[in-house]
Amino acid sequence: MVLRLSFACWDYDRMKAIEDERVRPEGIELTFLNYRVEETFFRQLRFQEFDISELSLSSYVLTLNQESPPFIALPVFPSRFFRHQSMYINKNAGINKPEDLRGKRIGIPEYQMTAAVWQRGIMEEEFGVPINSVEFFTGAIEESNEERKNKVPHSIPADVKVTAIKKGQNLSQMLADGEIDAVFSATKPSSFDTSPNVTHLFPNFKEVEADYYKRTGIFPIMHIVALKRSVYEANPWIAKTLTKAFAKSLDIAYEAVLERAALRYILPWLEHDIEQVQSVMGKRWWQDGFQENRHVLDKFLEYSFRQGLAKRRFQPEELFAPNTLETFVV
Repeated sequence: MVLRLSFACWDYDRMKAIEDERVRPEGIELTFLNYRVEETFFRQLRFQEFDISELSLSSYVLTLNQESPPFIALPVFPSRFFRHQSMYINKNAGINKPEDLRGKRIGIPEYQMTAAVWQRGIMEEEFGVPINSVEFFTGAIEESNEERKNKVPHSIPADVKVTAIKKGQNLSQMLADGEIDAVFSATKPSSFDTSPNVTHLFPNFKEVEADYYKRTGIFPIMHIVALKRSVYEANPWIAKTLTKAFAKSLDIAYEAVLERAALRYILPWLEHDIEQVQSVMGKRWWQDGFQENRHVLDKFLEYSFRQGLAKRRFQPEELFAPNTLETFVV
């Protein structure tokens, strides 16, 4: 008997073989729902609509604060991103180096979002900018008629200043106008392209991020794949079976990007770009699996707890289905 499950995820290259069924997990028929991340996160975190879904790492950790957590994760990471490049400043704010952020006003879409957790943690640990030394402003990056709301309830430390922006305001324009001094985000604010006042905190972000990786071995994880806990508990075998299928799909993505006979993607210097990445991060620069990523997850959990989000200092092993933590060897 085949188990039929829904899976909501963006159609990343590492998920294409799952989406088009070149890879089929044994005993499972997946209905792949190709939604952008904001829709998937909202529908799953608010209404638990899908059997399996991509989830924000930070939001998932917050669900573990609940007495009966609704999800359990697989060590599969569909989204990773160095986030130094996603910090933007107003050129007139007197910020010449990261340490100058102390005492400044920083816009973030949500206090709990994964990118911001990484960015605040890096600023505090590497540049001496504690989260209680700045003031945060939360809200939509771009103009919107909808108010941006938190998807998961969470607390904020008493000594941390967080203010929601007013209706009709947006962080991109506030940055350009000097109403805030910086924006930490996942997306690029449109004012970066339209205002002469907006620039990167790290203009040489590629070099900064490469150095960060060389020193720490951390390629920040943004999203995980999570199962509804009720589905997992009724069918515990699916966690390992799905993890194996996702590993095959990732292998196929590597085959495609490394193809040399003809350009698979519309990037004229793709081979050279890959060589540069491999010189810093190794042959398999994007890796799933628990052991390979334990140190990355441990650092994020440290940040989440220190920033008042996780209710306690979780250990990486607590995030995942137990049968996905080890690899079976014949």
